[in-house]
Amino acid sequence: MGNHEKGMVKSYLSGFLRVALVAALVLLQFGVIIWLSLWLTSYTVYIYSIIEIASIILMIGLVNASKSQSYKMSWICIILILPLTGHIMYALWGNSDIKNKIEKRTLYKLRHGNTFLEYNEKAAEEFTKKYPTKSRMMRFMESQNFPLFQNNEVSYYPMGENTFEAIFADIREAKNFIFINFFIVGEGVLWDKMHELLKQKIKEGVDVYFMYDDFGATLRTSKYFKRNLEEEGFQVRVFNPIHQYTEKLYMNYRSHQKIIVVDGNVGYTGGMNLADEYVNLVERFGRWKDNAVRVEGDAVWGLSVIFLQMWEVCSEGPLMDYTPFKPTKSFPKNDTYCQVISDGPANNPNNPIESVYKQVIYYAKKYLYVTTPYLVIEEDMQEALIAAVKSGVDVRIITPYIPDKKMVKLLTNYNYGKLLEAGVRIFEYLPGFIHAKTIINEDCGIVGTINMDYRSFYLHYECGVFMCNRDVIDVIKADLMDTMKISREVTYEEWKARPLHIKMVQRIINLFATLM
Repeated sequence: MGNHEKGMVKSYLSGFLRVALVAALVLLQFGVIIWLSLWLTSYTVYIYSIIEIASIILMIGLVNASKSQSYKMSWICIILILPLTGHIMYALWGNSDIKNKIEKRTLYKLRHGNTFLEYNEKAAEEFTKKYPTKSRMMRFMESQNFPLFQNNEVSYYPMGENTFEAIFADIREAKNFIFINFFIVGEGVLWDKMHELLKQKIKEGVDVYFMYDDFGATLRTSKYFKRNLEEEGFQVRVFNPIHQYTEKLYMNYRSHQKIIVVDGNVGYTGGMNLADEYVNLVERFGRWKDNAVRVEGDAVWGLSVIFLQMWEVCSEGPLMDYTPFKPTKSFPKNDTYCQVISDGPANNPNNPIESVYKQVIYYAKKYLYVTTPYLVIEEDMQEALIAAVKSGVDVRIITPYIPDKKMVKLLTNYNYGKLLEAGVRIFEYLPGFIHAKTIINEDCGIVGTINMDYRSFYLHYECGVFMCNRDVIDVIKADLMDTMKISREVTYEEWKARPLHIKMVQRIINLFATLM
């Protein structure tokens, strides 16, 4: 991206009004619940007995539910703090039939997409010989509908600027179709460049499939953004409009995926979104560091399938045939192995990405490096990291020095404690905000959209590329080492010496970590 260009962060009144209306409806629900709770207090004796019985039933249900421990603890705290109000809130939002119906429809479409995946047993055998300690991980991912792909060329981009330059170059060469999916779309310099380029490709006869998350674009795109794109020839789908299912808070479930595919042959994923701060055309939280991977090869089909699955989730139309979007090239044989992974709330309580992350940790022998903007992890993930460092693995985590969300930064800092005490090294990226999502060990790793927090593992639809090739991993490692050189290392003594009021706030908000 040109250094002379000046970016912007646009906000639109129409988007603000939509968000305000949804927020007002949610607050109205809270108001009705509280009023109902106060009104019922006039029947104290009867209500107390009912609350006691309901509490016992709810606690038994929560303890035996197939949910994470953090999820259960958050709801138990709410029910204890707000005895009657909490019961009503849980009945409405914690155990929702409509949510289950939505997820069944979603799973139906995801399973349809999985029928277009192919599994190469010969490649799996070759992988097992080359990486015997990773074969269990590979087989697990295949059991979760993430095939192993051979014959890939992977390029790593350490910053958003590099990524979008490469994306634009590939889009210019498109002949048949382009898939684009982002969580955030913000009108500005970057969007204008993308928009003009895509309009030109449409004029050349290229089909453009453009998908974005409604929450991620509402405040930063104009009122008629979708309609205008459709009039220009774009095919557009919007994930989970925020005004739907307000009474069930399903708006909390978002598509955080970022995927670009060109002609089925080249694909990208990473932390970047389609807005000026991601390429440092505008400064929001210091210098913004993101990363991404470009894949040219068999694994692009995995990205295409995930895109088409979510495309179908966003529509009530008939199921699609994915085969017209298969790669048009035959790729030269090599041993760069990739598996494209994804999951989301429809998978709960089976969250394959969280399990894959843990396995990358378990199978690390020499080092384990992680970058994440939000380190809000559950106890079992903490224990996996601690077990690794106690086994002699060099475990390092890079988080932001300048946060984009102050409350989440407090939680991230709170989670440092046990890790630092055990010997995990934690670095904060001094130039600003690191938004990159990475986990690598000595011969495999993942780059994608996955934050190391509860929201990514349980509430968002995410994706990433698992790569097993030492040359690729060495390139990523070199970038992370360079990043650590311009970061500050946090010590356990420093963490223990933080102010008392910070410690108190952190302990309180940690109770509700899964709801943030």
